[in-house]
Amino acid sequence: MKTVKIADITLRQIMSDKKSTISFKNKIELAKLLDKLKVDTVETGMVDGGKTDELLVRTIALTVKNCTLSCPTGLTEREVEKAFECIKDARKPRLNVRVPVSPVQMEYQCHKKPAAIIELISALVKKAKTLCADVEFTAVDATRCEKEFLYKSIETAIEAGATVITVCDTAGTMFADEFGTFISEIYDAVPALKNVSLSIEANNSISMASACAFAGVKAGAEEIKTTVSGEEFPGIESIINILKARGDSCDIHTNVKATEFRRVLSMIENAISSSASHTSVFENESEHDSMTLSEGDDISIVSKAVRELGYDLSENDVANVFEAFGRVAKKKKTVTAKELDAIVASVALQVPATYKLDSYVINSGNIISATANIKMKKDGKEVGGVSMGDGPINAAFMAIEQIVGCHYELDDFQIQSVTEGKEAMGSAIVKLRSNGKVYAGNGISTDIISASIRAYVSALNKIVYEEG
Repeated sequence: MKTVKIADITLRQIMSDKKSTISFKNKIELAKLLDKLKVDTVETGMVDGGKTDELLVRTIALTVKNCTLSCPTGLTEREVEKAFECIKDARKPRLNVRVPVSPVQMEYQCHKKPAAIIELISALVKKAKTLCADVEFTAVDATRCEKEFLYKSIETAIEAGATVITVCDTAGTMFADEFGTFISEIYDAVPALKNVSLSIEANNSISMASACAFAGVKAGAEEIKTTVSGEEFPGIESIINILKARGDSCDIHTNVKATEFRRVLSMIENAISSSASHTSVFENESEHDSMTLSEGDDISIVSKAVRELGYDLSENDVANVFEAFGRVAKKKKTVTAKELDAIVASVALQVPATYKLDSYVINSGNIISATANIKMKKDGKEVGGVSMGDGPINAAFMAIEQIVGCHYELDDFQIQSVTEGKEAMGSAIVKLRSNGKVYAGNGISTDIISASIRAYVSALNKIVYEEG
């Protein structure tokens, strides 16, 4: 019996939609639920949206346990490297080199002629292969491509090391029998295709995507790209239902957990819809800097704001945060998002200190690279690290990473003055992300480097305590 693989591209769609209101947390939850469903592949969006997209994909790479994590690359070798940096820690990483192959898209998206596109495909796939064993080549708009050029593109990708080939019916105007013939002709023209896996990405513009996908499977394809919504591409529910109803008669099945499918899919739909309809307490402010909470706001509003800042706190910690918020709001009447961040860092998840700062020496100047020598105590024993960095604080953070033997994503770093004058106290907030959760640490000192180091160690201790 033939196994049809399911690759879900819902996350790719969400990340490419610049108007999407799906929260960072719910995007991670979506990936977790798809992984729980045991789809074969979860495809992310390109990491071209700045640090947030990079952090999201890096976090998902550490989260998914069962499925392949595929990340589309850009059209330069540097963008291939950038994509791999984000997924390299996944259990099963895959780089997806997506290149337009139809005349109109080659001309207007890539500004290249066919011969140059062939060279580009070869170079990008070869580069991806040096970084990642599993490489996918996606022929975008393949059904509107000149057939001989499409065959040459696929052959080039396979020769360069691609292990998966995806053909896209981007226009979505084919009937099922036409698409089945289209796939059969590719197999006949490219014998090497039988040695790799063929995937189908069919647009649903005339509501034929599921039918085309199965026609392609009958012709030899092994994977179908799906989405949760089933609007633009085949719906995962539609594909699973077809397999349940007619899979045996076609001698095909899937590894997706059919017994849990409806329950998990409902959870996915709820995560997407609740986030999409959600109105932010800090609405219309990308960094939330200028928005405020008011003295009269109740615990539900404050709790909501805390979640939007990326924290997942216990009921006890939320109560502690609300109590501290009340004290600040009574004096100031309003509390900004940065101040709420500081409150969370100061009062939430207070834990015993696994690591204690003993001493630090920082060397920095405009003609030398910054270096940091950090010494801490763990369980009474002295441990130390030395590192160079891009500035004294970066060097200090890297030295701490050397000590603990682990890299954590720096989700946010803030410095602000607590008092005035030459001897002003400086407050630093460091937010580290580990396994999808944010941990904040607060440090106060007249030396801002000291405050930053203490804030990092505070956040680190929270991670160690909770995950240890």
